[in-house]
Amino acid sequence: MRLVVLISGSGSNLQAILDATRSGELKAEVVLVVSNHKAAYGLTRAAEAGVPTLYFPLKPYSDAGRPRAEYDADLARQIMSSQPDQIMLAGWMHMLSPAFLDCFPNQVINLHPALPGAFPGVHAIERAFEAFQRGEISQSGCMVHRVVPELDAGPVIAQRVVPFQTDDTLDDYEARMHAAEHELVVEALRICAKNSDE
Repeated sequence: MRLVVLISGSGSNLQAILDATRSGELKAEVVLVVSNHKAAYGLTRAAEAGVPTLYFPLKPYSDAGRPRAEYDADLARQIMSSQPDQIMLAGWMHMLSPAFLDCFPNQVINLHPALPGAFPGVHAIERAFEAFQRGEISQSGCMVHRVVPELDAGPVIAQRVVPFQTDDTLDDYEARMHAAEHELVVEALRICAKNSDE
C-alpha cells in the first residue's frame, strides 16, 4: 500500500506509522510526507527515514486572495504524482474541500482525538477533559475515519476508547490519548491495506 501522510506538527503519529512499516507490522510504504508548516518536526522525521517531503503552505494563496479550492486542487496535483493508495491525515490542521477529496475518492482518512459524533474540530482533547471535569462524560477516545467535506464526520474505520481517571491532569490524559492514537493509526491502516488486497 502506497501511503501519503499529511501533517502539521511534530509527527508522532507519522513516527508510529514509519516504525510499523519498518518492522513489517504494517505492509505499506510511506511514499511522501506533506506539511503546511515549514517548522513541522514531522518533516525531519520523514527525511531521517529517507521519505520524500513536501512543504505546501496555504498562506501564499490566502495572501494573494486566491480561493481555498485552488490551494486544494494544486495540493491534490502535487500528491497525485506519488500515486497513493491511501492518504492519511495525521495531525493535518486544514479541512479539505471537494477540490481535493474528489481527486482521491474513498482514499483519504483522518485521525481525530475524539469518538464519533463528539468534539469535532480543534482542541478536542482539551474540550473532552473540561467536559469530564464538569461531570458530563467519563471517557473519550480517538477514531480514524474516511474524510468527507463535513468536519470530522465520515464512516469510522477504527476507534479506541480512552477512559478518564479520577486524578487525571490534562497532561496525563493527553499522554494516554497520544499512546492510543499511535496504536490506532497503525490498526486502521492495516484494515485499509487488508481491504485493498481483497
